[in-house]
Amino acid sequence: MTVLEKKPTDRLQDSLAQVQRLIERHHLVEELVHRQDMPKHGLVEELVHKQNVNELHHKLDQLHPADIAYILESLPLDDRLLVWDMVKSERDGEILLEVSDAVRETLIESMDAHELVAAAEQLDADELADLAPDLPRQVVYEVMGGLDDEEREQLQSALSFEEGQVGALMDFELVKIRADVSCEVVLRYLRRFDELPDHTDKIFVIDDDDILKGVLSIRKLLVSDPDADVSEVMATDVVTFHPADDAEDAALAFERYDLITAPVVDEKGVLIGRLTVDEMVDVIREESESEVLSLAGLREEEDLFAPVIDSVKNRWAWLAVNLCTAFVASRVIGVFEGAIQHLVALAALMPIVAGIGGNSGNQTITMIVRALAMGQMQPNQAWMLWRKELGVSVINGVVWGGVIGIVAWWLYDSFSLGLVMTAAMTLNLILAATMGVLVPTLMQKMGRDPALGSSVLITAFTDSGGFFIFLGLASVFLM
Repeated sequence: MTVLEKKPTDRLQDSLAQVQRLIERHHLVEELVHRQDMPKHGLVEELVHKQNVNELHHKLDQLHPADIAYILESLPLDDRLLVWDMVKSERDGEILLEVSDAVRETLIESMDAHELVAAAEQLDADELADLAPDLPRQVVYEVMGGLDDEEREQLQSALSFEEGQVGALMDFELVKIRADVSCEVVLRYLRRFDELPDHTDKIFVIDDDDILKGVLSIRKLLVSDPDADVSEVMATDVVTFHPADDAEDAALAFERYDLITAPVVDEKGVLIGRLTVDEMVDVIREESESEVLSLAGLREEEDLFAPVIDSVKNRWAWLAVNLCTAFVASRVIGVFEGAIQHLVALAALMPIVAGIGGNSGNQTITMIVRALAMGQMQPNQAWMLWRKELGVSVINGVVWGGVIGIVAWWLYDSFSLGLVMTAAMTLNLILAATMGVLVPTLMQKMGRDPALGSSVLITAFTDSGGFFIFLGLASVFLM
């Protein structure tokens, strides 16, 4: 299979494997050089060492910045810094934009101030705005001092918006034209560019006051009569965004309308920038990752090779909550200790009730969190969705509770135990559905991330509730 025939993921994995092999060889040769006593042999090892370093340099030079970022994220800290030192300095800025926040922190910590300034100077104003919050303040000031007035104003504008707002993500490189010129004039104007800004699929049409009047797609321009005015062929029904709009809402709009770029206008309709699909893809990916982390109770994205203490800080809070809820569940079991001693089968069966409830609750909570994130559900719709989930839970409880009830009857020769098992599972699934709707809805109403710790909370409710329901029913009907 040739390189071009390989899937992108396979090529990326191959590149990672090659870099890892070169790093291993680098460490081996370095160790031999330090151990070697004979000058002749030492010279040979030194030549091999230089050849290996050159190979590693050459390999990194061939890779896209995003691929290098992936490799850096996949390496332990010492190897990561070794590779980082071998990357050409003019590519540092691009790679820093691609790596995760946690890995970016380790790379920035390893760089001197002048290296950070040199890396930042390679970036456009909108790219620098993405990186600026992670840079030392003095570095940002020094870089801003080297910008021209227009770039400095653009950077300050982007930094004035909060993370997660459209204004912090907008691109200032765009092509603008007036509506009263012909398509032929526009084509001649475009030919004056060495290259168009990335993701240019449309040209923005403005008036003398920079107020957006419409857009002219490149495809429409190419097939239109050269003598036709832009006003005759442009589209006026345009999806626009304001700088204070939520970036997640903008990303959903890009997905819904299949946008590549979209204009950003101020409250007067003045064109001030544009959004591009690559930024929106990043927003969607980051939101997806954040949602997964929040469900598990992780506060932030974690460097896979982070120091132990950093990982502990990231994970301890919800583990503490989990410990408290587990203690509550154990006390529920303790209350029914006599019933368990009287009928040992209860100890074998109660984890089934709790486990099925937890799984069902996680299914419900995942659906609700997704609906809230996509804007498909409003908090006032919780009652309607709860009734729907209640119906699902009752049917699943009767069906699968009946199955496990028959199994319990067969195993322990007790029809009553089978009925208790069926009833307990049905009631715990109802509890799981209720909490699966209630927990994220309440979190949303309190202004918190509805996914935050939801998986931990739903497990706590279904464990404690499942034990209480099952052992309570057993105490009433089987003792």
